[in-house]
Amino acid sequence: MRTVKISRRAFLTGLGLASTAALLSACNTVPASSDSGAAPSQPDSEAPSSSAASEMPAQPILSVDEFPITDGSTACIPLIAQIMADTTGLDLETARSAVTTNTTAQAWRNLGLYGNNYGDSVKLIIAYEAPESVKEELKADGDPLEQKAIGRDALVFIVNEDNPVQSLTRQQLKDIYAGTITNWKDVGGKDQEIIAFQRRADSGSQTLFQKLLIQGGPLMEAPTELAPTAMGELVDSIAEYNNSANAIGFSVYYYIDQMYSKPGLRLLAVDGVTPSNETIADQSYPLCNEFYAAILQDSAADSPERRIYEWLSTDAGRSCIEHSGYVAVQ
Repeated sequence: MRTVKISRRAFLTGLGLASTAALLSACNTVPASSDSGAAPSQPDSEAPSSSAASEMPAQPILSVDEFPITDGSTACIPLIAQIMADTTGLDLETARSAVTTNTTAQAWRNLGLYGNNYGDSVKLIIAYEAPESVKEELKADGDPLEQKAIGRDALVFIVNEDNPVQSLTRQQLKDIYAGTITNWKDVGGKDQEIIAFQRRADSGSQTLFQKLLIQGGPLMEAPTELAPTAMGELVDSIAEYNNSANAIGFSVYYYIDQMYSKPGLRLLAVDGVTPSNETIADQSYPLCNEFYAAILQDSAADSPERRIYEWLSTDAGRSCIEHSGYVAVQ
């Protein structure tokens, strides 16, 4: 049994990353098919339900020892595990148990600002769009990253299942978060105050919320108790708020669909379109956005991270993304 090796930066900050062989091969499992149906081991989350679009088996392109230290967004954890399994032949259950990530913002920083600091630094990220503040940090550091869209997700709005409102327009949502619509009766619901949850400024979902919905318009400031740090906390808070149906919040579709569905909640349609794999793929759902793979620009052509980066644009890579239940960008 090998010693588990964690990156120096992860060790110093107390953060976990999907690491190389040293992290994964702590169990001496013979690699098996990545089509394993076993449930993932996720802290405070439920098992993803795969809605695989393709059963084409992937051919490993790396050994387990070669897989680069990878970081990313919380909602990308199932995809990172599938990439690890498909590119190395590692059993999917083992890959899932190895993957943890940082916030979207920190993942971009870990690669772009610290990726060359140590030999065991982050070399690859699978993440949602970086917040503007992080983009400025990367720009000041010389824009060291090469990135590309590999998949598409959506900003979705969550309410209690007892809320009679089934759909809101984008303008109604903007007015709710601007504080100009404050009662559910004004949008076809009960005579109840609207409690609108947000996320912290550096979260991936808050970045999408600002970009796709608010678009520079007015936004009321959420008190701390209405801006949870973790996405799971937001989902829990909406479900539990005063045991009533007057809360609303947002997430990204694949976090709710793959990782953390909560009894008692449901997704709103926006402009009459319900979010689903199909409406995200054809972009009929109005609040869609891409997520990305990124490496350092100076990554060598034969480096493991660049080999995975290029592989993600092949038929096998797109199949991997779809096998994980996500929509691949063609």
